[in-house]
Amino acid sequence: MKDSFSQLFYLKGKHFEKHVKVPIYLRLTVTGKRCELSISRKVDPEKWNAKTGRMRGSGMEAVQLNQYLDMVRAKVNKIHFQLVEEGNPFSALDIKNIYKGKDREVKMLLTVFDEHNRQMKKLVDKEFARGTWKRYFTTRNHIAEFIRHEYKREDLPVKDVDLKFITRFEYFMKSVKDCNHNSALKYINNFKKIIRMAVANGWLTKDPFYNYKVKFKWVNREFLSSEELQNLVDLEIKWPRIDIVRDMFVFCCYTGLAYVDVQKLNQDNLVKNIDGNLWIEAKRTKTDAKFSIPLLPTALAIIEKYQNHPKVVNGECILPVLSNQKSNAYLKEIADLCGIKKNLTTHLARHTFATTVTLSNGVPIETVGKMLGHKNLRATQHYAKIVNKKVGDDMAILKEKLVGMENNKQTREV
Repeated sequence: MKDSFSQLFYLKGKHFEKHVKVPIYLRLTVTGKRCELSISRKVDPEKWNAKTGRMRGSGMEAVQLNQYLDMVRAKVNKIHFQLVEEGNPFSALDIKNIYKGKDREVKMLLTVFDEHNRQMKKLVDKEFARGTWKRYFTTRNHIAEFIRHEYKREDLPVKDVDLKFITRFEYFMKSVKDCNHNSALKYINNFKKIIRMAVANGWLTKDPFYNYKVKFKWVNREFLSSEELQNLVDLEIKWPRIDIVRDMFVFCCYTGLAYVDVQKLNQDNLVKNIDGNLWIEAKRTKTDAKFSIPLLPTALAIIEKYQNHPKVVNGECILPVLSNQKSNAYLKEIADLCGIKKNLTTHLARHTFATTVTLSNGVPIETVGKMLGHKNLRATQHYAKIVNKKVGDDMAILKEKLVGMENNKQTREV
């Protein structure tokens, strides 16, 4: 049953002398319960129409007062409408307090962001990866810097966030923080979650992202060619720590695992499939999506290579990987040793698995997506575009050869 609601303007008190004005009050009634408030106006009782709740006459005084009463009524109706939209119980007193500006504490943007990040931190390794929390932490700091830069303030009320705020923040990230287009939009996407939370809690009546469209630019991700990958596999390395990094990288090239997922692998993740072969079964740290990957001979050989390593024997892991930071540093040295000009990182191995190892060798895109732990096929289609580009490049080379052969044939005939 919906709450009944009414409002009534009336005169409070009387005066024994004629033409002495008395205060006008507004009575609010919600589901039979009343409260009243002064509207800070007075009127001569002789000129007041109690039935209509308005001042009689058509003079300037009557017109101005009645316009004010209409404005108050409209404001109260708007407050009532917003409370009904929120769907939470409310009373006549709640409407009065909101009208008088005592409705609730003003929610500040950075305060809301900090509370979100505190809650997220408690759920790290339970619902969120630590890297996800760090990205929100960084986004919060960028927002704080933007507010100081743009508004010369330490914080802003959540209700002040509008489309202009968002577009100016995007410009700030690109111009002042020197972010590329996609990086800037990733920060804005994190910020969007905070704003949607504010809308859901009623701290914002309108979603400022409604007319803001996020469109990422397609990026041609690097990956190793089959020749570069084979050079890396064949490379003789004398230093054990660098050898471990090379083996970890190659293992990722033949499994598609991200660094953090390799780091967490243990013997429980090695499962013998119905076909008698070993598979890796686990969940992606980033998305919590399950994946199953059959171990190719190169990957299996790397696991066997380290089966007697103390950390592996103790059950801590299946590969004794170094930290991501050290791994990326050593990969630069390994690239130099192999003559690879590309920027080797642990994540480039995942791209190599998706393109050179699988898609380029005819593995269906749906299968590749499952092994990569993608929840959405669109994420895998990005790699398909890269492979298509490679096909185009290869066909261009073939075309040149065919044209050359045809030219040579015509020359001989002449």
